[in-house]
Amino acid sequence: MSQTRLANAKRLVVKVGSALVTNNGAGLDLAAIEDWARQIATLRETGREIVLVSSGAVACGVQRLGWGRRPKTVHEKQAAAAVGQAGLVEAYEAAFSKHGLHTAQILLTHDDLADRKRYLNARSTLTTLLELGVVPIINENDTVVTDEIKFGDNDTLGALVANLIEADALIILTDQIGLFTADPRKDPNATLISEATAGDEALEAMAGGAGTRVGTGGMITKVIAAKRAARSGAHTAIASGREIDPIIRLAAGESVGTLLVSQTQPLAARKQWLADHLQLAGRLLLDDGAVNALKAGKSLLPIGVIAAEGEFERGAAVACIAPNGTEIARGLCNYGSGEARLITHKSTTEIEAILGYVDEPEFIHRDNLILLG
Repeated sequence: MSQTRLANAKRLVVKVGSALVTNNGAGLDLAAIEDWARQIATLRETGREIVLVSSGAVACGVQRLGWGRRPKTVHEKQAAAAVGQAGLVEAYEAAFSKHGLHTAQILLTHDDLADRKRYLNARSTLTTLLELGVVPIINENDTVVTDEIKFGDNDTLGALVANLIEADALIILTDQIGLFTADPRKDPNATLISEATAGDEALEAMAGGAGTRVGTGGMITKVIAAKRAARSGAHTAIASGREIDPIIRLAAGESVGTLLVSQTQPLAARKQWLADHLQLAGRLLLDDGAVNALKAGKSLLPIGVIAAEGEFERGAAVACIAPNGTEIARGLCNYGSGEARLITHKSTTEIEAILGYVDEPEFIHRDNLILLG
C-alpha cells in the first residue's frame, strides 16, 4: 500500500480546521484561504471534483466581535457563528472567483445526514453542484445546533460528507504534520506514522489528547473520522495545512503526513448499509421489465413500477417486489408514496406534466439500491 492511492481519487473532500482558517484565532487568514482556492482550482482543471468542509465560523465571529477568547456558553457560540459565517463565505467566494469558480454555501447538522429525506436532498444538491463545476463550501450549522456545537467537530462532518457523496478520499488539513505514535509535544521519541489502516484500534490510543485553543477537535477526532470515512471506502490523509501545496501533492500521490487506508470497497460498504440498517417503509410492485433492468445493474424507473404500497416520504427505504411476490431489491425512493402512485407505470418524460416538477428521473437510483439474493 502507498499514498499513490490518492492519485487515482477523482472525488475529494478537503477539510480545513479553525486554527488554519483563522491563523490560530487571529482572524481570517485570507492568504491561506486564497492558497487553498488556488490548489483546488488547479485540481479542478484536471477533472477532480472537490468539496471543501471548512471550520472557522465561530472563531471568525469571535474575532469580529472583539472577544478575547472563544466563548463557553452555547448561545454565545451560536451568536459568534452567525456573525462569523458571513465573513467566512465572503472570503471563500472572493478567493475562488479569482480562478473563475463559483462557490456554494451549505450548512449542515448531523441530523440532516441521519434523516433519510434530508440525506437525499443534500446528496442531490451536492452532486448537482459538482456537475455544474461549483465548489461547495460546507460547515456545520453552528447557529442552530446544540449538542453538536458543544461536542461536535468538522472532522466528523467531513467524514459524513465523504460518505454522503461517495468520495474517494478525505483530506484533513490541520496544524500538525500528521499522526504520531505519541504526543510529540510530550514524548521526544514519538515518530510520524506515514501509513496505517483506518479503523485500527491502536491508532485511537496514539491519538489521544485535547484540541487546540481555537478548534474543538484534536487528532483523536481525525482518527475516528477516518474510520467513519473508511466505511464507504474513502481513504483519509491527515497533513499540515502549512506545508507547501499539500492538497495538490496529496492528490498527486506524494507522501505527505499520514494516510489511513480504507480496506472496504466503496460499493460493498454502501450496499451493506442499505441491506442491513434500514427499516422498510413501503413496497414497490414491479413488472418483469423492471426486474430484468435491476438485475442488469440499472436504476428503477417509474415505467416499471405497477403500484406503490404503504405510506412513506421521499428518501424512505422501500422493498422492490417481483411479480412472483419475492423481494428482489430494496433502496431509497426519490418520491413519497403519494407522488409515487401518480407516476407509476409512466415514462420519465411524463413526470413533470403530472407532478409539476421533477425531483429525479428514477424512482430509485442504482447507487441507492441493493439486489437481494
